[in-house]
Amino acid sequence: MGKNIKGLVLITGTTSGVGLNTLKPLLRIGWEIIAVNRSNKRAVETAKKSLTNSEIKNIHFIEINLSDLDDVRNGCSEILKKFKNPINSIICNAAVYKPRLRKPERSPQGFENSMAVNHFGHFLLINLLLENVLSSEREIALNGKTTKFMPRITILGTVTANYSELGGRIPIPAPADLGNLSGFKNGFLSPISMANGKKFKPGKAYKDSKLCNMVTVQELSKRYSKDKIIINSLYPGCVADTKLFRDTPWLFRFLFPIFQKFITKGYVSQRLAGERVAQVASLKEYAKPAVHWSWGNRQKKGRKAFSQKLSKRIIDSDISTQTYELSRKLVGLD
Repeated sequence: MGKNIKGLVLITGTTSGVGLNTLKPLLRIGWEIIAVNRSNKRAVETAKKSLTNSEIKNIHFIEINLSDLDDVRNGCSEILKKFKNPINSIICNAAVYKPRLRKPERSPQGFENSMAVNHFGHFLLINLLLENVLSSEREIALNGKTTKFMPRITILGTVTANYSELGGRIPIPAPADLGNLSGFKNGFLSPISMANGKKFKPGKAYKDSKLCNMVTVQELSKRYSKDKIIINSLYPGCVADTKLFRDTPWLFRFLFPIFQKFITKGYVSQRLAGERVAQVASLKEYAKPAVHWSWGNRQKKGRKAFSQKLSKRIIDSDISTQTYELSRKLVGLD
């Protein structure tokens, strides 16, 4: 039945960095790709620099501004109408990080923008496409053979959102912490800019948004059986030279990759990170629910992935349920 059916994977944020470098390994595995970006023109231009014309033919570029929830709704509606076969796998990769802001930027709906893009936009996209993913074909062609594939959602997390790791306890500006979620409970509109309702700290706003990503994985994994869908996350290693850091001081952009390569030895290339993302979203050995895949903070050649211990701030059942339900309300699903 599924002998000649290509699997369909959706990935956000492919104009640069990890997302761009995930395209080629996904294509090599045999996926047909939906690439979601804020600018189709830019996404196509950058893809053409590293992919062949025949590879590009297997990518469908869909323009969605993740900071705008109305645009997410319209984009998901377009996807559901355009594609005959359901989506087998979703990769949530896109992110913004602006640690030098003095005051918060706001999304079209009025939310602090890093939370809007990194969490709310992806949260809404997942929920709007979830039934489609659950209905996807179980036998698809991957790596040149027919494979029974459990539907999958993979979200990129970060070491800085996991308080169980040293990188998650760095106090500059503060560790990720959603507190009692008072910012979410009170509508998350101006003057509120943080999930915990406290003073705006741009670096912490990014960490909190990634914490929400990782909490979402845990909550969805509680709500949906592993017999229906696999929902997981990963930290591919410190990709210290991507455009995620373009809004940091130039000296940081110069020194950070050097520090990660030679001092912490946590640096991984964009290409290796892309390979790891493609593997976690595709291969059978990573089909374990609620796992946060990591290769550790000190990279060694040939290192294998393992299930990273997660902090209580991520796995606490009450916090994950509250975060999920409040996020549903804020994005207009309730």
